[in-house]
Amino acid sequence: VQLQASGGGLVQAGASLRLSCAGSGRTLSTDSVAWFRQAPGKEREFVAGVRWRGGNTYYADSVKGRFTISRDNAENTVYLQMSSLKPEDTAVYYCAAKSGQIILSSLRNELSYDYWGQGTLVTVSS
Repeated sequence: VQLQASGGGLVQAGASLRLSCAGSGRTLSTDSVAWFRQAPGKEREFVAGVRWRGGNTYYADSVKGRFTISRDNAENTVYLQMSSLKPEDTAVYYCAAKSGQIILSSLRNELSYDYWGQGTLVTVSS
């Protein structure tokens, strides 16, 4: 296991959660890392990503302004801070990593990533 996702849970609409993606035997500071999610009956979709060099962050339109992706290299962890959660944010959230820099046009494509965490369930009640 190289990525361990955690932090999911059951919350009410409007609440906040912070997901963690910890590298296990893998140094995330030299990876491009993203969060994806998969809701029941739907395909997995891009949520947020951070590139290795430069640390620029990118978000799906549906979460922009509410979610923040960040790194803590000392902790070898990438976080997804989620605020103002909505019932439509309910999904299994996965972190994914790719060694080195990722081409911007590939950032939102799950096939671009080589390593995946096991997923953590976020349920938002109305």
